Amino acid sequence: MMNKRLTNAIEKADILIDALPYIKKFRDKTIVIKYGGSFMYDEEIKNTIMDDISLMKLVGFRPIIVHGGGKDITKCLDAMQVPTQFEDGLRVTTKEVANVAEMVLSGNINKEIVSLLEMRGIHAIGISGKDGSMIKAKPYQQDGKNFGYVGEIDHINPDILEIFLNGDYTPVIAPIGTDCDNNTYNINADHAAYAIAVALKAEKLIYLTDTNGVCRDPDDPNTNISKLSLDEIEPLIDNQIVGGGMIPKVLNSKLAIQQGVGSVHILDGKLRHSLLLELFTTSGIGTMIYEEK
Repeated sequence: MMNKRLTNAIEKADILIDALPYIKKFRDKTIVIKYGGSFMYDEEIKNTIMDDISLMKLVGFRPIIVHGGGKDITKCLDAMQVPTQFEDGLRVTTKEVANVAEMVLSGNINKEIVSLLEMRGIHAIGISGKDGSMIKAKPYQQDGKNFGYVGEIDHINPDILEIFLNGDYTPVIAPIGTDCDNNTYNINADHAAYAIAVALKAEKLIYLTDTNGVCRDPDDPNTNISKLSLDEIEPLIDNQIVGGGMIPKVLNSKLAIQQGVGSVHILDGKLRHSLLLELFTTSGIGTMIYEEK
């Protein structure tokens, strides 16, 4: 009779064997990960996410990280006594606020992620959308309202990302863009991740969020929809099953797939190893949005 230690070791080996088909399928494939949510401020969860991304890289995936950081921007603005206001849920961004956003996103947060990956033996490079003119932006407007230097993406130039990926570096991207007059724009990280995934025709776009994906009952996480086809999205919105902040995520997901992204995944970043569970298991743990062939 095998002892418990040997039994546990065999179970771990079985898990690795079960992951082999997924490793083979996604090897050399580009996977864009939007990293942002309350879990960014939980040291344990933050480190498990970096472990997951490191493993993805080591088995041959090509991950790209696009990160947010609105909470840190607010904290810095408060400390510097820079006034800020919100309109329709968006931060009205003056030039001063845009400069602070760039300092926080491109400096503090971006370099922390790079350092966490480098500590794990992963060569990472921290950049913003300004580098290589990667993200060209224009002022975002909604219902005729002007939000200042909140940016809407006009164009993505993926050349610099291809250079880093081909050089075996993992890009870590702060969602800051510029226009033809060299103005700085703060861009929604969800939309930046979507646009970058489309520009690269990524195999997967993964949103790490504070929810466990799309649920039939938003108040009951046990009603998670594990697979969602493009044809099912509009009825779910019409029937108010999908609402609030989840609507732009699923609509962006639909657009991404229609423009060449293989599939989109919405995961709960607070769940330990959510990335590995979604990518290396049959059932997954979030919502995969896909196009039926």
